[in-house]
Amino acid sequence: MTVIDFTAFIGRLATASGETILPYFRTSLSIDNKKAGDFDPVTEADRGAEAVMRRLIKQSFPQHGIVGEEFGVEREDAEYVWVLDPIDGTKSFISGFPTWGTLIALLHKGTPVYGMMHQPYIGERFSGDNGSARFQGAGGNSRKLAVRRCDSLEKAVLFTTSPLLMNETDRATFQGVETHVRLSRYGGDCYSYCMLAAGHLDLVIETDLKPYDIAALIPIVTGAGGIVTTWDGKPAQNGGKIIAAGDPRVHAAAMKLLNP
Repeated sequence: MTVIDFTAFIGRLATASGETILPYFRTSLSIDNKKAGDFDPVTEADRGAEAVMRRLIKQSFPQHGIVGEEFGVEREDAEYVWVLDPIDGTKSFISGFPTWGTLIALLHKGTPVYGMMHQPYIGERFSGDNGSARFQGAGGNSRKLAVRRCDSLEKAVLFTTSPLLMNETDRATFQGVETHVRLSRYGGDCYSYCMLAAGHLDLVIETDLKPYDIAALIPIVTGAGGIVTTWDGKPAQNGGKIIAAGDPRVHAAAMKLLNP
């Protein structure tokens, strides 16, 4: 069974999760905190969207594994594993900003082979299979995604969700890169990686990501011609400290500063 067999099904997962989430967006919904001593919000929209995707996966592919942010791990050693983040950017979601999305990844033998980011409020889908990547808009318009060329760090646009999410040491290292770029902006969550794949920015640097935060985005960025690794140059699907770049020259320059 090839990846192409799963593309229509992933579209069904995106549609079903979006229909579950949208009634909650920009409403007075209840918010729970998952992390004592910090703020890691979760809502009924997160839980409901993951639950509906899990049901569809189990009905259609009962032999597959599932890794999800809200309901944990099932059959993680299966040949095919789905990695789900129902709302990547819950803090943006509860603040009413549409810079969040549903992340759906398919792993084959531990490697992400297909990924989608779906933003149901705006009606945008970004997808990739490592070899190519596509954008589909609300009006049905579709185009191939491609990163842009950028020959130096000094010309690069850099994004991170927030330096405040980093520990003190990592924040200082990040700022060492930030001082060299043309422009740095904060916010974006999963959208930053999709905008990199679409050729609108050049570099994303983050820390402490979980597998469900990054697995779906890897095939999109690499399919568009970009690079996603950990800060020490290893495969990124397990999360941790992540760097994504559109141009290998920017990736190399940033890596030198991240690993002095």
